Amino acid sequence: MTKMQKRSSPPSGHDVAALAGVSQAAVSRAFTPGANIADATRMRVMQAAQKLGYQPNLLARSLITGRSGIIGLVMGNPKNPFFTTALGLLSERLSNLGKQILIFTAENQACVADVHIEDLLKFRVDVLLLMSANLSPEQVERCKAAQIPVIFFNRMSRKADGMWSVTGDNRHGARKIAEHLLQRGYRRLAYIAGFSNSTTNHDRQSAFVNYVTEQGLPEPQCVEGHFQRAGTMAAARTLLSQRRRPDAIFCANDYMAIAALEVARHEFNLEVGKELGVVGFDGIEEASWPSFDLTTYEQPVRTMIDSVVAILDDPAAEPAKRVTLPGNLKCRGSTQRE
Repeated sequence: MTKMQKRSSPPSGHDVAALAGVSQAAVSRAFTPGANIADATRMRVMQAAQKLGYQPNLLARSLITGRSGIIGLVMGNPKNPFFTTALGLLSERLSNLGKQILIFTAENQACVADVHIEDLLKFRVDVLLLMSANLSPEQVERCKAAQIPVIFFNRMSRKADGMWSVTGDNRHGARKIAEHLLQRGYRRLAYIAGFSNSTTNHDRQSAFVNYVTEQGLPEPQCVEGHFQRAGTMAAARTLLSQRRRPDAIFCANDYMAIAALEVARHEFNLEVGKELGVVGFDGIEEASWPSFDLTTYEQPVRTMIDSVVAILDDPAAEPAKRVTLPGNLKCRGSTQRE
């Protein structure tokens, strides 16, 4: 019986340095995004690495630098196209920076599950990014103890201390929507909410209701749709089944507004725009499709991701703060009365 051959060790950075005729430090810089190294030297290192089949050991590097290069991301509603668009932009930007994303979902949960926090701590993520998800007070303390910076995207933390947040201007957008509906002649307004404990929903709902009542009109009726398609469809049926139904509905986001629009058209045979105005919030690509032609407040998702990436680059560079970015009202056929 022949002896099993011993597997040779994989090529090391020292092997690459020797073949390229450079120092070990130069090899390290060549594989570090943004590091200061001459183009010719980087090319020699990369050619040597390719010839040897060398791949840098990211785990070993993390033990040396104390940074894993991994961003822990928890997404509250992966079905919402706004967040999948944001995730695509973020993934592209982080890939260029040599960072990786570890993704969990927390759909239909009040807070991120404890098991997710356990896994994130095990992987020694550099930063925790929450897309439409919340942390419990106990989880906040655990992240602080582990010295993991937390960034909220499209939602603000209930506690401002030590937490970054990047959002669109929810209050301004909701007021612009209310103003637009009144200008178009709608008077019986309603709001389909997301979750009552969501800061994003709270800001949109309160600003919308306050603007309407400031104009001397009755307070809009509010029904919860829980940021879900099925929940929104049920809420729309409740509103549209009333004898004196609303003549316009503002939904907490576009994903919900499309669901309400479909109920109005296909279950109640209403002419959207003329008989019932429907408005969303976010500015997802689908809102501009002719099938929906949805009026919405468009959030600056690219600028929001730029802000997140700037924070991720060095979250300890300055004290955590709230970043609020303005958007634009996009008026379309779903609020066109004539």
